[in-house]
Amino acid sequence: MENGRVYLVGAGPGDPKLITVKGLECIQTADVIVYDRLSSPRLLSHAKPGAELIYAGKSPVRHTLKQDEINRVLVDKAQEGKTVTRLKGGDPFVFGRGGEEAEFLLENNIPFEVVPGITSGIAVPAYAGIPVTHRDFNSTLAIITGNEDPTKEDTSVEWDKVATGCGTIVFYMGMSNLPYIVEKLTANGRPPETPAAVIRWGTRPEQKTVTGVLSNIVEKAREAQMGHPAIIVVGEVVSLREKLMWFEQRPLFGQRVLVTRSRSQASALAREIELLGGEPWEFPTIEITAPEDYGPLDRAITDIDSYDWLVLTSVNGVQSFMNRMREIKKDVRCLKDTKIAAIGPKTREEIEKYGVFCEFMPEEFVAEAIIDIFREHDLRGKRFLLPRADIARKVLPDTLESMGAIVDEVTAYRTVMGSGDSAEVIKMLEEKRIHVLTFTSSSTVKNFVRKIGADNIPRLTEGVIVASIGPITSAAARELGLEVAVEAEVYTIDGLVQAVLDYIKTQEAE
Repeated sequence: MENGRVYLVGAGPGDPKLITVKGLECIQTADVIVYDRLSSPRLLSHAKPGAELIYAGKSPVRHTLKQDEINRVLVDKAQEGKTVTRLKGGDPFVFGRGGEEAEFLLENNIPFEVVPGITSGIAVPAYAGIPVTHRDFNSTLAIITGNEDPTKEDTSVEWDKVATGCGTIVFYMGMSNLPYIVEKLTANGRPPETPAAVIRWGTRPEQKTVTGVLSNIVEKAREAQMGHPAIIVVGEVVSLREKLMWFEQRPLFGQRVLVTRSRSQASALAREIELLGGEPWEFPTIEITAPEDYGPLDRAITDIDSYDWLVLTSVNGVQSFMNRMREIKKDVRCLKDTKIAAIGPKTREEIEKYGVFCEFMPEEFVAEAIIDIFREHDLRGKRFLLPRADIARKVLPDTLESMGAIVDEVTAYRTVMGSGDSAEVIKMLEEKRIHVLTFTSSSTVKNFVRKIGADNIPRLTEGVIVASIGPITSAAARELGLEVAVEAEVYTIDGLVQAVLDYIKTQEAE
């Protein structure tokens, strides 16, 4: 069997969007992904179905796999003819031991490629508002390991040259040795009043920054309980943080927000969260799939000109209905004699993409509001078509029928259990690494509780902000034991995000 290939990929410092285009391609095509502790778990969601994921987490105090074992795994998997992506935090050749892995692959005749990543020593200070170079302050930059054993007799760091020879000095993995680093720098001529910063979990929601000067940075870092992983920056550029800090100033900074929509729908909500500085964590509790039987929908579409009203209640309903029209060779001209009603602006926008316009849309985006509008009409003998989800509420068709309408409710799509990783989310909730839960429908609530476990809800959601898109969703959440803190006034994704933002601002002001 011909050997596979290994890609040594830099995953960047933590923010998953700092992966390179080529790095993402390597994740998407890999048969095996061997990943580190500091590479974002969100990147693994891009792995293809069936890819083998191997955790090789390493920290300064604990190794899941030793380096020799990692080397062996890379070779063994490649010798099976597999494409292997070795996903490493930062850049593989900057204190990433990528060079050692490449040498071992070469010794075993395994073809490899190196995909550079954005290294922490540049990206983390940037996210803290510290440019590592600036024409008004420095023209030299040194990147140094901070993990060198301070008790060994021979040091590979020439402190007498580094201390005063470089404008900015960045230390990787140096928290345990911070007192030693400060001592060596000051003993070799660096002024004690030189600005210094310690940045922990840079580029992530947990990012925490402490600044001071060499003479007090150890005490300040200790008071702030700074630990691994951290970057240490020494130099006059640190003084620019007060002016240039941007990441920590964004309104949702520090908030990791669980997105429970289907994976195909999650991007709009995730994008809004990211724009405001939060980190969306996708946990699809639902998936949208085809009806088990297209027969009722196909018959309704074929006979569409016999209906007085077509009522569309969601974007999914619009897409499913229009896609099926295309499949059975019916175009929008067949809707010319049918009036259309929509629930919600997004539903209306989706309808209008097809060149079709609505007769009306209620101001409140629930079934009850559209019923109120129809009460002004004589519906006796009028035919209504409602292409909807298989689990949609019955209030709309039941009420229309009570008003004399003839209603055909057909399944346009099904809502089924999503593929979100329950074990990972439970762990994150236990460790208080999820701060906000968002729900955009009753089905997202119900499936979330099923996936997490009803008995776990009180314990795991204590102190977590539960946000709902509207009263129907809120009612479902409360019925299942979730304490809803935030409910959108406008029942849209934008309204939900705004409600979360307003709530957090209020909490911070108290």
